[in-house]
Amino acid sequence: MIDRSKLPNSFAFVVTAGARARQLLAGSTPRVTVGQHKKITVALQEVLTHEVEAVERPGVVPASAEE
Repeated sequence: MIDRSKLPNSFAFVVTAGARARQLLAGSTPRVTVGQHKKITVALQEVLTHEVEAVERPGVVPASAEE
């Protein structure tokens, strides 16, 4: 199990891992080798090891800036 309490933003972690899992399901090549695991597990490991990171989308205001 992943201890999300040690992450700076667990919501961003989940959203990034979900987006990466969708990419992997669509046929993207994994950036880490974790054996015969499900795509979501591979996506979680990629985000934890900083192999993939969230990118800012133009025109989208981050939630922290809306205050």
